This record gives sequence, structure tokens and C-alpha cells, in this order.
Amino acid sequence: MRRGLEIGPDHHGPAVSLGRRVHIATLGCRLNEAESEEWAERFRDAGFRVVDADAPADLVVVNTCAVTQEAVRKSRGVLRRSQRANPRARLIVSGCLATLGDSAVSAETGVDLIVVNRDKDRLVEIALATLNLPAMAETAATDAAGALFARGRQRAFIKIQDGCRYSCTFCITTVARGAERSRTPAEIIGAIDRLVAQGIREVVLTGVHLGGYGSDSGGTLSELIARILGETGIPRLRLGSLEPWDLGDAFWRNFEDPRLMPHLHLPLQSGSDHVLRRMARRCKTAEFASLVEQGRARVPDLNITTDIIVGFPGESVDDWDETLAFAESMRFGHIHAFAYSPRTGTRAAEMPSQVDSHTKHRRLIALKDLALQMREAVLREQIGKSVEILCEGNPDGERRDTRFGYTPNYLPVQVATHDTAIDGNQLVKAVLSGLDDAGLMLVGRPMDRRTDSRD
Repeated sequence: MRRGLEIGPDHHGPAVSLGRRVHIATLGCRLNEAESEEWAERFRDAGFRVVDADAPADLVVVNTCAVTQEAVRKSRGVLRRSQRANPRARLIVSGCLATLGDSAVSAETGVDLIVVNRDKDRLVEIALATLNLPAMAETAATDAAGALFARGRQRAFIKIQDGCRYSCTFCITTVARGAERSRTPAEIIGAIDRLVAQGIREVVLTGVHLGGYGSDSGGTLSELIARILGETGIPRLRLGSLEPWDLGDAFWRNFEDPRLMPHLHLPLQSGSDHVLRRMARRCKTAEFASLVEQGRARVPDLNITTDIIVGFPGESVDDWDETLAFAESMRFGHIHAFAYSPRTGTRAAEMPSQVDSHTKHRRLIALKDLALQMREAVLREQIGKSVEILCEGNPDGERRDTRFGYTPNYLPVQVATHDTAIDGNQLVKAVLSGLDDAGLMLVGRPMDRRTDSRD
């Protein structure tokens, strides 16, 4: 398959002006989510109506993932289901699966257009030109926030950079995403301003290597955060997954503004320095522990969450014991734990001493058990505190007496009131009074004062 723009077989006949309904299916990371949200806004600007998966569509865009072989399988499944659900729709495929040139995409019949990652930012423009879909500005609907709220989503993802300069041995993303590229601060601030004007109260900054923002332009992530806090009215700002290095004093000072939410997702990947060397990770356990200690000393109620790969090639019993012990010492609020799966095209897939599936499964269960214990302990530490919770919406639009939401440090809360129903996208001041029956979520009781969703 030729790398770049590709037009699939014209099984629909000559290019004609299609209907104006587009469905965007997204797999994988938050960066994909951010890109899909941008596509949706640009399609609306061009006069399209963005529809859900269960509605008929004239155009389907699939933003694929290929970080693991399981992600490849899921992406192919979505392609097939999309074709069955909308057999007459034009089909556009983008994302990492399309970019890596996997036979999975070229083998699928009915793909009209492939847009690789380096052209993602121009996907809508390319689609309109290549598939002969004229823009109809007179029918444009530009309420991006309204589209999020309709799906029960309150936070918006903003892509600030792409690509990564590092080459962890298990990761295919560097190949799929390429060199680091940063958006300008003005572009990012403009995007946030538009969302704030439409009622969005929380934005999440995303990227492949978030901490590498500005490496190609002389800026830094810390400087960008300071500008966003100083130049926009966004009530709550979050950071996506952030590699645990290059976080200096200026970074921590940004948390003096309470609008920067006290939660960091710092991927550890292993608690064994031996395994970390095989992974080619830049942060060893002592450095990670020092970073966590510094963060907790500087940021009250900082919640640290992480990723850990179980059963990486060469992971011995001693390595595994070190990982469990180190993870426990970090008191993580959540661990995204997953068993290592060889990914073709990475160095780790060719390494000797692959761990058998039974051992990986057993270790994964042990880590998940530990993660649940730590999560409950972190939740219990919050009981009795008063916090402001951003309540989620209900996709069905129904008003309810309880609302799910998140604390500033990204802990889940069920907010209950017997007096006044709580709307989605509402900031609610609440006292955290306990845990739910499963011990997996906080329970909140609203205080007297609440903030309307469009104040």
C-alpha cells in the first residue's frame, strides 16, 4: 500500500454530492479523541450533520488504533461493522492502523479514502476535495460543545502536539506518529476560547509526548499552561498522559492556579529498573519516586495514576516482586494494568525470554487486586472534604436526582440530592460523605450553593 493519500476502489460509481450526515468512529487514545472532535467541528463548519453510530450516515470516518495487535483487531472490526451498517456510505480510514500500512486496511473492500497521520490535520479538507463533497457553509452548525453535551460528555480534548522523539522498545507510536510537532499557543488558546464561549468548563490537553510540547519551536509545556491560565477563562484545565521526566519548577508553579486540576497520569510501565532498561525508558524508579514526592509536596491532594505493563520480555520473578512493591509504595489512585502483547514492528517483539500467557495472567490479577486496594485507600482519604464536582450529562437528556462526576483530582463521585435535580455540565460544591457499596466511587452531598451550567 502506497504511503500517503490513497483512494480506494470507486465502488459507488462517479463522484457525486452526497448527503450531509457524517459519523466518526474513534478507537484508542485521547489524542485520537481530540482529533475526532476537531474533525467533527470542521465537518459541521462545512455543513455536515454529525450523527451517532446508530443513525444512518452518508459518510463514515474511522480513526483507528494500532498500539497493540488487539487494537488492530478492534479497528478492523469497527471497519467491517461500519460498512454493514451503512453499505452505501463513503468510508474514510485514518489513524495509526492506516498509517502503518497494515494489510488490515488494504484488505478491506469499500474504503474510499485513506488519510495517514501526517495529513490528519487536513482530513476534512482532503475529504471534501478528493470525494467531491462541496462545503455548504449556509447549513453549518458550529456548536461543538452542544455536540459533546448531547453525548453526555462535559470535557473537551485539545491536541497540542503530535509525535515523539523517543523509542521505547514496546511502542509503535513513534513509527505511526513521526517526529514531534507542536501547535502554536495562539491556535490552542483560540480553540479553548471558542469552547469556553460555547459553555465548556473543562479542557484536557493531549499529545503523544505531552511534555515534549515546544521542542520544535522553542517553547515548553509549562509556558503554554501559564499562557492558557493567564489568557483564557477556562474554569478547569487538565493534562493528559505525561511522561515522568522534564517537569521542572516552573511546571509545579502552575498548580498555584486552582484551575489547573491536581491530577497527573505518569506512565511508570514497570517497577523494576532491569525491565525499564529493556524498555528503553528514560525514568528509573528512584527518579519516578522523587518526582512523585516533589509533586505531592507542591500540590495538595495530588492524585497520581499510572500505566504498568505486566509480563514484559525478560521480566523475572524478582523483577515482578519489585514492581508490586514499588507500585504499592507509590499509593497510586488508579493503575491502567495490561499484559504485554508483542506488537510487530517493535524491538520488544523480537526480544528473547518472552513471558508465557499463564504467568502474565497471574501477575495481572495480582496487580489489579493491589490497584483496587490502593484506589479504595485514596478514595477514603477524601471523605469529609468539600470539593467542586463537574457533573456529567445524560445522553438521553433525562433529568435525574443523582449525577456522576469527578473531583478536581479526578476521583469519581456520585452526587445525590433529594431537593433539586442536578443538570449536566453543572459545577456542584459537595461534601464527600462516603463510598458506594462497591468501594469504587465516592458519594457526595451537595452544599447549598451550586453554579448554573451557563453562568
